[in-house]
Amino acid sequence: MTLKELSQLYYLNREIEMDQHRLRELEAKALSGAQVITGMPHGSGTVDKVGALVAEMADVWEMIEAKLQRCLQQQVSLEKYISGIDDSLTRQIFTYRFVEGLSWENVADKIGKGYTAVSVRQIACRYVRKN
Repeated sequence: MTLKELSQLYYLNREIEMDQHRLRELEAKALSGAQVITGMPHGSGTVDKVGALVAEMADVWEMIEAKLQRCLQQQVSLEKYISGIDDSLTRQIFTYRFVEGLSWENVADKIGKGYTAVSVRQIACRYVRKN
Protein backbone atom coordinates (compact mmCIF):
# COMPACT_ATOMS: atom_id res chain seq x y z
CA MET A 1 0.00 0.00 0.00
CA THR A 2 1.30 3.48 -0.82
CA LEU A 3 1.20 6.57 1.39
CA LYS A 4 -1.37 8.02 -1.02
CA GLU A 5 -3.62 5.00 -0.60
CA LEU A 6 -3.16 5.11 3.16
CA SER A 7 -4.21 8.78 3.22
CA GLN A 8 -7.50 8.26 1.36
CA LEU A 9 -9.54 7.90 4.56
CA TYR A 10 -8.30 11.29 5.74
CA TYR A 11 -9.22 12.94 2.45
CA LEU A 12 -12.62 11.27 2.31
CA ASN A 13 -13.37 12.59 5.79
CA ARG A 14 -12.34 16.09 4.68
CA GLU A 15 -14.67 15.83 1.66
CA ILE A 16 -17.51 14.79 3.94
CA GLU A 17 -16.84 17.80 6.17
CA MET A 18 -16.95 20.07 3.12
CA ASP A 19 -20.22 18.50 1.93
CA GLN A 20 -21.74 18.83 5.41
CA HIS A 21 -20.77 22.51 5.45
CA ARG A 22 -22.44 22.93 2.04
CA LEU A 23 -25.54 21.18 3.35
CA ARG A 24 -25.72 23.55 6.35
CA GLU A 25 -25.42 26.52 3.98
CA LEU A 26 -28.25 25.18 1.82
CA GLU A 27 -30.40 24.60 4.90
CA ALA A 28 -29.80 28.19 6.01
CA LYS A 29 -30.73 29.47 2.55
CA ALA A 30 -33.88 27.37 2.50
CA LEU A 31 -34.96 28.67 5.90
CA SER A 32 -34.24 32.29 5.07
CA GLY A 33 -35.95 32.00 1.68
CA ALA A 34 -39.11 30.36 2.98
CA GLN A 35 -42.24 31.48 1.21
CA VAL A 36 -44.13 34.30 2.84
CA ILE A 37 -47.90 34.00 2.65
CA THR A 38 -49.39 37.42 2.02
CA GLY A 39 -52.83 36.53 0.73
CA MET A 40 -51.97 38.18 -2.57
CA PRO A 41 -52.26 36.17 -5.77
CA HIS A 42 -49.04 34.98 -7.38
CA GLY A 43 -48.11 35.26 -11.02
CA SER A 44 -47.79 32.17 -13.19
CA GLY A 45 -43.98 32.52 -13.37
CA THR A 46 -43.43 31.81 -9.67
CA VAL A 47 -40.28 29.82 -8.97
CA ASP A 48 -40.12 27.50 -5.97
CA LYS A 49 -36.69 28.48 -4.65
CA VAL A 50 -37.13 26.51 -1.44
CA GLY A 51 -38.15 23.41 -3.41
CA ALA A 52 -35.04 23.73 -5.58
CA LEU A 53 -32.87 24.10 -2.48
CA VAL A 54 -34.47 21.04 -0.88
CA ALA A 55 -33.76 19.01 -4.03
CA GLU A 56 -30.14 20.17 -3.99
CA MET A 57 -29.91 19.30 -0.29
CA ALA A 58 -31.14 15.78 -1.05
CA ASP A 59 -28.43 15.41 -3.71
CA VAL A 60 -25.73 16.58 -1.28
CA TRP A 61 -27.06 14.22 1.40
CA GLU A 62 -26.84 11.30 -1.06
CA MET A 63 -23.21 12.22 -1.82
CA ILE A 64 -22.43 12.33 1.89
CA GLU A 65 -24.02 8.90 2.44
CA ALA A 66 -22.02 7.39 -0.43
CA LYS A 67 -18.78 8.86 0.92
CA LEU A 68 -19.58 7.58 4.41
CA GLN A 69 -19.94 4.08 2.97
CA ARG A 70 -16.58 4.44 1.20
CA CYS A 71 -15.07 5.65 4.49
CA LEU A 72 -16.27 2.53 6.27
CA GLN A 73 -14.82 0.31 3.56
CA GLN A 74 -11.54 2.26 3.59
CA GLN A 75 -11.32 2.07 7.37
CA VAL A 76 -11.82 -1.70 7.38
CA SER A 77 -9.16 -2.07 4.69
CA LEU A 78 -6.74 0.16 6.61
CA GLU A 79 -7.30 -1.66 9.87
CA LYS A 80 -6.65 -5.01 8.19
CA TYR A 81 -3.45 -3.64 6.66
CA ILE A 82 -2.30 -2.13 9.96
CA SER A 83 -3.06 -5.29 11.92
CA GLY A 84 -0.61 -7.10 9.62
CA ILE A 85 2.28 -4.88 10.73
CA ASP A 86 4.55 -6.82 13.10
CA ASP A 87 6.04 -3.85 14.98
CA SER A 88 3.81 -2.31 17.67
CA LEU A 89 5.33 1.17 17.32
CA THR A 90 4.75 1.18 13.57
CA ARG A 91 1.15 -0.02 14.06
CA GLN A 92 0.55 2.83 16.51
CA ILE A 93 2.03 5.38 14.12
CA PHE A 94 -0.12 4.11 11.25
CA THR A 95 -3.26 4.08 13.40
CA TYR A 96 -2.75 7.62 14.70
CA ARG A 97 -1.86 9.01 11.29
CA PHE A 98 -4.03 7.14 8.82
CA VAL A 99 -7.06 6.00 10.85
CA GLU A 100 -7.36 8.88 13.31
CA GLY A 101 -6.05 11.45 10.81
CA LEU A 102 -3.60 13.13 13.18
CA SER A 103 -0.80 15.34 11.92
CA TRP A 104 2.74 13.97 12.14
CA GLU A 105 3.36 16.36 15.05
CA ASN A 106 0.36 15.01 16.94
CA VAL A 107 1.39 11.44 16.17
CA ALA A 108 4.82 12.15 17.68
CA ASP A 109 3.16 13.70 20.75
CA LYS A 110 0.95 10.63 21.21
CA ILE A 111 3.90 8.25 20.82
CA GLY A 112 6.08 10.28 23.18
CA LYS A 113 9.51 8.99 24.25
CA GLY A 114 11.38 11.69 22.35
CA TYR A 115 9.93 10.92 18.91
CA THR A 116 9.56 13.88 16.56
CA ALA A 117 7.26 14.48 13.64
CA VAL A 118 10.17 13.77 11.30
CA SER A 119 11.10 10.51 13.03
CA VAL A 120 7.58 9.04 13.05
CA ARG A 121 7.10 10.03 9.41
CA GLN A 122 10.39 8.34 8.53
CA ILE A 123 9.30 5.15 10.30
CA ALA A 124 6.07 5.13 8.28
CA CYS A 125 7.81 5.90 4.98
CA ARG A 126 10.45 3.21 5.55
CA TYR A 127 7.79 0.65 6.30
CA VAL A 128 5.83 1.50 3.16
CA ARG A 129 8.98 1.37 0.99
CA LYS A 130 9.98 -2.02 2.37
CA ASN A 131 6.54 -3.58 2.17
